[in-house]
Amino acid sequence: MFAIDRRARRPSLLACLGALLAAASIGLSAYASHGGGEPLAQQHLNMAALYAFAHGAVLAALGPRATATFGRLALYVILFGTLLFAGSLAGNALWQWSTRLAPVGGMALMLGWVLVAIDALRR
Repeated sequence: MFAIDRRARRPSLLACLGALLAAASIGLSAYASHGGGEPLAQQHLNMAALYAFAHGAVLAALGPRATATFGRLALYVILFGTLLFAGSLAGNALWQWSTRLAPVGGMALMLGWVLVAIDALRR
């Protein structure tokens, strides 16, 4: 009943990367809770973990279903935005990197979600 021809299913890079983002977010959150550090650094790590987990779960869920080029593009923009936004915050907390890429990541996230909405209406 649920047997799907294995050849019909293709690996999903987006789903794989989304799952890895979600996994990394667990580590970030645990480090923020148990690693000590300044309150601002902990806050940045928790925020990075929240965004990485939420968007990673979305990519893992929607990645395999994105068959049209426009839909895949929307998800890659979300991936890019998540890496810039969460990466900037985590890099700041862990290695004192600048957070100047966080706004670019946030804008990319918003654009990605708008593209997902447009793709939903185009179906």
